[in-house]
Amino acid sequence: MKAVAATAVLLVLAPSAAREEHTLVTWKKIVLSETFTSEGANVGDFNKDGKLDVVSGPFWYEGPEFKKAHEFMPVKVFKKDNEYSNAFFAFTYDFNKDGWTDILIYGFPGKDASWFENPQGKAGHWKKTEIFPVVDNESPQFEDVNGDKVPDILCSTGGELGYVTIADGKFHRIGEKDPKKYHKYTHGLGVGDINGDGRKDFIDVWGWWEQPASLEGDPVWKRHPAKFGTAGAQIYATDVDGDGDSDVIGCLHAHGYGLAWWEQVKADGAIEWKQHTLMNEKPEDSRYGVKFSQPHAIDLVDIDGDGLKDIVTGKRHFAHGSKGDKDPLAEPVLYWWRLVRGKDGVDFVPHLIDNDSGIGTQVLATDVNGDGFPDTVVGSKRGTFVCLQERRKVSREEWEKAQPKPLK
Repeated sequence: MKAVAATAVLLVLAPSAAREEHTLVTWKKIVLSETFTSEGANVGDFNKDGKLDVVSGPFWYEGPEFKKAHEFMPVKVFKKDNEYSNAFFAFTYDFNKDGWTDILIYGFPGKDASWFENPQGKAGHWKKTEIFPVVDNESPQFEDVNGDKVPDILCSTGGELGYVTIADGKFHRIGEKDPKKYHKYTHGLGVGDINGDGRKDFIDVWGWWEQPASLEGDPVWKRHPAKFGTAGAQIYATDVDGDGDSDVIGCLHAHGYGLAWWEQVKADGAIEWKQHTLMNEKPEDSRYGVKFSQPHAIDLVDIDGDGLKDIVTGKRHFAHGSKGDKDPLAEPVLYWWRLVRGKDGVDFVPHLIDNDSGIGTQVLATDVNGDGFPDTVVGSKRGTFVCLQERRKVSREEWEKAQPKPLK
């Protein structure tokens, strides 16, 4: 393992701006591995030492230095140019309620979701238990849908969209069967309260599904057609513009170009959507001239501590190899887009985190080292990486010099 200081910087205006105090944020990159074993990574305290560890592919790495790797399932290393991993997504949860954090792996699209039981410090592979045999969609999630405070597996299966309750492995469909839309390679999925009724709705590239007041008997959810891109990544509902209702954030095409947010507007009492494009195929499509392809994973978190949720995404490296998709040989960048609200409306300002890690089908932004600042965790075809956020005070002039500048 090796650690290097990333050259990318972000400067955040501190709350004490009136006293001319400014904060310079840099990113310290830690390389956990340069082999391709996964396209998703996550964190959890697996050895109960009070420090977060990282799981990526068949290994978990001891925090806070991540130099020691532990094999929890059989190891398979994949070819970066023409193979796919058996670990597209990783999540962590105490499945058997024994006080030890376990690991959940979603394999290749159309394969199983299984959890691995933490052996409480004992050596050897962890016991594998299948929860559900077929998890379709390239953006499945792990989040509480039904309000029981237990996360569910959000996916499609057998041509139906829905969620799996992990206690019994039961699939709860939310709509009618549509195999043309809901197959193993479908892109784009999320949940969030769109209409403000306190219940989480499903969101996909074709619109949103309204959760009914009761889920008894697995009723069909009401469908509200919309267009949130064409082949998305993770989709989020959040109040972008501060007007009190939920807007939508997602990508336009996970294997092409495009990042956008959709503003919720009311028309005669009905919900409609206005698209705001943050980045697309041409540099001039971005207010700041940023362009990269294959934004196949998105996370949403308040990076700079201003109370507003920012976007973390990047370029999926070699999604279909060195000759597939758009710009496959371009730098595998990782960015975060700072949400700014002002008198002229909403802006998302892109800041480079790293240019040699990219993303997989999952990207995680969370406080890894416990200093109160969100960091990033990536498992991709480049390897496994942690970028730690670091801060120091700077002058106003240095702050202004480092700010991304809009195109003229």
